[in-house]
Amino acid sequence: MTKLNSKIPAGELETKWTKYKSTVPLVNPANKRSIEIIVVGSGLAGASAAASLAELGYKVKCYCFQDSPRRAHSIAAQGGINAAKNYQNDGDSVYRLFYDTVKGGDYRAREGNVYRLAEVSANIIDQCVAQGVPFAREYGGYLSNRSFGGTQVQRTFYAAGQTGQQLLLGAYSALERQVGIGTVTMYSRHEMLDIVLIDGKARGIIARDLVTGKLERHFGHAVLLCTGGYGNVFYLSTNAMGSNVTAAWKAHRKGAFFGNPCFTQIHPTCIPVSGDHQSKLTLMSESLRNDGRIWVPKKKDDNRKPVDIPEEERDYYLERRYPAFGNLVPRDVASRAAKERCDAGYGVGTSKMAVYLDFTFNTMRYGRIEANKLGIQNPSEAEIKKLGKEVVKEKYGNLFEMYEKITGENPYETPMRIYPAVHYTMGGLWVDYELMTTVPGLYALGEANFSDHGANRLGASALMQGLADGYFVIPYTIGAYLSGDIRTKSIPTDHPAFVDAEKKVQEQLDKLMNIKGMKSVDHFHKKLGKIMWDKCGMGRNEKGLTEAISEIRALREEFWKDVRIPGTQNEMNLELEKAGRVADFIELGELMCMDALNRKESCGGHFREESQTEEGEAKRDDDKFSYVSAWEYKGIGSFEMHKEELVFDVVHPSQRSYK
Repeated sequence: MTKLNSKIPAGELETKWTKYKSTVPLVNPANKRSIEIIVVGSGLAGASAAASLAELGYKVKCYCFQDSPRRAHSIAAQGGINAAKNYQNDGDSVYRLFYDTVKGGDYRAREGNVYRLAEVSANIIDQCVAQGVPFAREYGGYLSNRSFGGTQVQRTFYAAGQTGQQLLLGAYSALERQVGIGTVTMYSRHEMLDIVLIDGKARGIIARDLVTGKLERHFGHAVLLCTGGYGNVFYLSTNAMGSNVTAAWKAHRKGAFFGNPCFTQIHPTCIPVSGDHQSKLTLMSESLRNDGRIWVPKKKDDNRKPVDIPEEERDYYLERRYPAFGNLVPRDVASRAAKERCDAGYGVGTSKMAVYLDFTFNTMRYGRIEANKLGIQNPSEAEIKKLGKEVVKEKYGNLFEMYEKITGENPYETPMRIYPAVHYTMGGLWVDYELMTTVPGLYALGEANFSDHGANRLGASALMQGLADGYFVIPYTIGAYLSGDIRTKSIPTDHPAFVDAEKKVQEQLDKLMNIKGMKSVDHFHKKLGKIMWDKCGMGRNEKGLTEAISEIRALREEFWKDVRIPGTQNEMNLELEKAGRVADFIELGELMCMDALNRKESCGGHFREESQTEEGEAKRDDDKFSYVSAWEYKGIGSFEMHKEELVFDVVHPSQRSYK
């Protein structure tokens, strides 16, 4: 079994990163100008990394499959970004953010990585403010904060309900500045289809021009994968439809271990599924749980309108079960609680697979506060409601508009209906403290790696990790590798390794096009998604996972015999793009089920039904499963698991409680 070296620096937790930065090998400015770095992906992690490395003097090539970096899925993040600045003076600190993240991840993340993330979080806010990100501000001009799940402090910075978009525009501006001065070459409408290895090191990629269909070879002294998560393995998820696992999976097939693939996050506040016609789901930001109260009727199959159900006949089940955190319990806890209520017959809406998210109470509370500010004596209920609506509109207006456009219901007048859905993936390529995979010279940043969130990510921490990795981590850690590479000249792309890699990619494309079957790519993707959701979704058990593995293997065989891809290779062909991605999803789905079957405990987003407390909460087994599962690819359907044992010197694991 391979021994995994996480490269966590020695010494006290609080000084690890500072000492690392002070002692890491450096590349001098003149040498940086002759080193080329490939960055795949242009979301928050990719754009920030490309801009930062180019600013340092490296020659950077950045790739995205969209027509512009501004269309990266980071734009969809709504609620906010965490940082331990303690502006609210409510007891927050670097240590508390670190502690909340380790606890929220159910003690399945490395202490060293998580503490570093908490430590650099404050720098991210300063960076973004300097770039002009329009964070919300208090009356006096100070940056505003709100709460998110899994915390008892207000540490989430936000820009209405479009924080991801504003942060991406900031990173995009930094990226485009480097494009403008020639230190970054941008390749849009390009998809990475393989990693090129020379002497065991990542030395380039094979990319396909998605407009012409032409395959291209690109050299780099190092390759950074900033390609997001793999939630679309479930078909229906909150991810953009283009989000995929292909770049990470190609790296996995070339030797990069895959860490904790079964750790996927179910988000509790999604607009419920409305029918088979849907191709994706829409998320309502977790920030809404600040002011929205979640409830179901106390009576089963209660078909009355929510406004007709009196207060005493409502079950605010999160407040009842978890009084210390209430509606702000972590996502995995809130999701399972919603599923439990719906499964028990208390669901609402036509499908009965939804719960209410109600803003009435806090709308009226805000209205009374505003009335006092304005000196209105004995305001009517209508006046209070009107004033309160204006406050809610300022905080969440665009989210309410989105909900009304999709559902046709006015959430100011009637509660939103929500239900859990696949959202984020905590699993990803295994990386060490320096963000390097098990392939030398190949790095993974942001959601593409497994490193910081354990078995469950706290809300508003995705943007934090993506920008931390790109702005403040990789610019230091990549020097440790590249300092030994300064004598390596650019390798011509007619090198046999490039020729061989391109040939294999071409063979794969030819194979897909020559199947000429009868069923569409979406047919197979939907079938995979149903298997995954039913048997490796919110609840998992040994029987279901064993069945899922067999069903996925059969589906893979059917796919390679009967998929139909219209058009040709040498043109823009969306079905060919999707087919390659679905082929990778099918292989990944099998690994996810194998990982879930192996982990016979419940933790975070991984809920094994055989492992739960009497109250139905997740029950961990620290003695047997306090490790990262890192899977090595051994051929189609064949994987070997390696373990990175987790050591907790500061935060000692205990059964999570939010009661």
